[in-house]
Amino acid sequence: MDPISDFLTRIRNANMKRKEKVDIPFSKIKTEIARVLKEEGYIANYKAVHNETKGGVVRVFLKYTPENDVIINGLKRVSRPGQRVYSSYADIPRVRGAFGITILSTSKGIMTDAEAKAKKLGGELLCQVW
Repeated sequence: MDPISDFLTRIRNANMKRKEKVDIPFSKIKTEIARVLKEEGYIANYKAVHNETKGGVVRVFLKYTPENDVIINGLKRVSRPGQRVYSSYADIPRVRGAFGITILSTSKGIMTDAEAKAKKLGGELLCQVW
């Protein structure tokens, strides 16, 4: 199974059940995606606990409005193992009329579409969040 799709699905399911936190198996790319989600205000916090023997987890603390409504309305995996999707910085698609973000994997690391356009970097379109 695709680990990034699993990461997004776990967040989506926990979000629908209004869970406070969700544990996801550790990997560097999942930790970086969680960092971007926190910087953009989609999650409250994250904590990466890496253990050499067990592998570790990335604990994601979800964020809700004061009325207990969800902050993340949708998550979509763009590039999949069977069909990779790459884009130059000029062709990065907008998400929901710029109400969401696209997370990219570039040569300078994992970043949002706005950062990639500012730095004139293209890369693999990992997912979209709105």
